[in-house]
Amino acid sequence: MASQLGVLNALDAAKTQWYHFTAIVIAGMGFFTDAYDLFSISLITKLLGRIYYFKADSPKPGTLPPNVAAAVNGVAFCGTLAGQLFFGWLGDKLGRKRVYGLTLMLMVICSIASGLSFGKSPQGVMATLCFFRFWLGFGIGGDYPLSATIMSEYANKKTRGAFIAAVFAMQGFGILTGGIVALIVSAAFDHAYTAHPYQRDPEHSTVPQADYIWRIILMFGALPALLTYYWRMKMPETARYTALVARNAKQAAADMSKVLQVDLNAEQEKVDKIGREQFGLFSKEFAKRHGLHLLGTTSTWFLLDIAFYSSNLFQKDIFSAIGWLPKPETMTATYEVYRVAKAQTIIALCGTVPGYWFTVAFIEHLGRFTIQLMGFFFMSVFMFAIAIPYQHWKAHNTGGFLIMYSLTFFFANFGPNATTFIVPAEIFPARLRSTCHGISAAAGKAGAIVGSFGFLYAAQSTHRDKVDAGYHPGIGVKNALLVLGAVNCLGMLFTLLVPETMGRSLEDITGENEEDNGNQQTFSVEKVPV
Repeated sequence: MASQLGVLNALDAAKTQWYHFTAIVIAGMGFFTDAYDLFSISLITKLLGRIYYFKADSPKPGTLPPNVAAAVNGVAFCGTLAGQLFFGWLGDKLGRKRVYGLTLMLMVICSIASGLSFGKSPQGVMATLCFFRFWLGFGIGGDYPLSATIMSEYANKKTRGAFIAAVFAMQGFGILTGGIVALIVSAAFDHAYTAHPYQRDPEHSTVPQADYIWRIILMFGALPALLTYYWRMKMPETARYTALVARNAKQAAADMSKVLQVDLNAEQEKVDKIGREQFGLFSKEFAKRHGLHLLGTTSTWFLLDIAFYSSNLFQKDIFSAIGWLPKPETMTATYEVYRVAKAQTIIALCGTVPGYWFTVAFIEHLGRFTIQLMGFFFMSVFMFAIAIPYQHWKAHNTGGFLIMYSLTFFFANFGPNATTFIVPAEIFPARLRSTCHGISAAAGKAGAIVGSFGFLYAAQSTHRDKVDAGYHPGIGVKNALLVLGAVNCLGMLFTLLVPETMGRSLEDITGENEEDNGNQQTFSVEKVPV
């Protein structure tokens, strides 16, 4: 076993300093933007239906047809999945820093473009919106493996989990800001332009200016990403990539001397000795050492996102079902956006944001494994507690329903939603870290696609007369929630494959401190392609 490189040892032992917080903010603002962009769509889908699918003779306001609703809600996830795989791989090939600015610019350009959507016909507007949201998702996908890997490689070993969790926790503020921006914009338009409720005057319940509301909400997502671009470009490459993957001890020492403000020696001989055995992603050696780990990280993220995203994207439908949102025909278009945003902002404030920061506070005390197992357990409990007496909650106790629903979100975030992001950035070797995190995250997005598309159809009422226009009868909200509870139980089972990493150095976890004394002539220092 080799002693650890001095430069990596210095990073592991470093006290929490200013550069840690700047790294959290720089990486975290990417996540803030990701969450804002991904979740803001659920605030405006009802408005899009009213504007572009209005039927004069219909007793209810226009809604997006099922195929359009599925595309608008899900296309960004498809882009994210592709982006996670591609940029995860690229982050290991070219370095974390070089790819990091590229993902951010893609997010900025596509945020602005998705609010411009060309043409006036419903098909034209929806097609261009979906096109740009796919590429927006592609950029967002790159942010997952790169932000997690950069933060884990910069952090010290005592507070690494808390720092990566803090980056991820910016998602909560992104969701919250989406709600607040929608509240402000819709309230301003509601105040400025008079409209009548749909049932009184269908044609004038949506003012022509309402078309600007959804565009402003989507385009605002470009702002936080743009603000952090300069700082992303100034961050040096992580020492772990430079030393262990690029094999440049001198550059790693020079970069980290500036960051840590101490003198560090370049130890090129030690770099040449450490981890010469360069097994690839598809090798038997990888399967032996990390195969079960990868199965654990991919399966738990997949199962979590089925439950997390289906619940999150369809909050507004659940609010309508329990009577927390007035019937659409009793509201104007702008007021409906206001009410949907208000409901989602309250849920974000009560359940989503606190859950993330509980993880930050407790992850270095309880550990990743315990928090993940506990989170899945309580998500199952609350899903079943909502689903089994569903009619009771709906008819007699909407307040109790909302408390249970908020607690489900709280334990998703003080649980597997944070830990599934943290662990893949810690348990794989440096040269495959970004790739494996990308694969794990992509499995999660596959779960999000299953959750959002599946739930869209499954949660339809079992009674044909209560089904939304264009849909077939489903299994109902109650049975859909029971299925999600069962999915969370499976998540508990697969958590058993994930190792605990608390308080250990990254090289200690992955075995990269090993010298290949007996076999030095067998292995070249060249990187094996993934």
